[in-house]
Amino acid sequence: MEAPHSPAAEAAARLTVDSPEAMQDLGRSLAALLRPGDLVMLTGELGAGKTTLTRGLGEGLGVRGAVTSPTFVIARVHPSLTGGPALVHVDAYRLGGGLDEMEDLDLDVSLPDSVVVVEWGDGKVEDLSEDRLHVVIDRVVGATDDDRRTVTLTGYGTRWSAVDLAGLAA
Repeated sequence: MEAPHSPAAEAAARLTVDSPEAMQDLGRSLAALLRPGDLVMLTGELGAGKTTLTRGLGEGLGVRGAVTSPTFVIARVHPSLTGGPALVHVDAYRLGGGLDEMEDLDLDVSLPDSVVVVEWGDGKVEDLSEDRLHVVIDRVVGATDDDRRTVTLTGYGTRWSAVDLAGLAA
């Protein structure tokens, strides 16, 4: 089986985030870089902070409704309150069928006018857009109270070639 086409990374940054509040702040900052048509893939184990980051994205985009994990509904649409793009928040954890199953959600219809954020999307949504932002969140594992996370942001495609992701660390 052939791996999905993956364009070369155009932009990358690695940040350290030390609290849930800082993760939400990162989401707010990242929202300023997003525009309609952007696909954001979030990768990280349970409890890494994917939904916390998305909550910050929602605040930064000025969308309606509380951003919570869409695990049981699979996808939630948060319309903009400010005339900007809607936030489509997808949890692909329970979807095993790759793009075929994702197509049932009609994300390709939402994508041009929205910011689509997909948790657990690895190997499932890459073919939706050659231009995408992949966010990998790594946390300290084991029994610890350490809230630090390493967040790696990688932009793929020409959309991200001129975006300064490293500037988010400032």
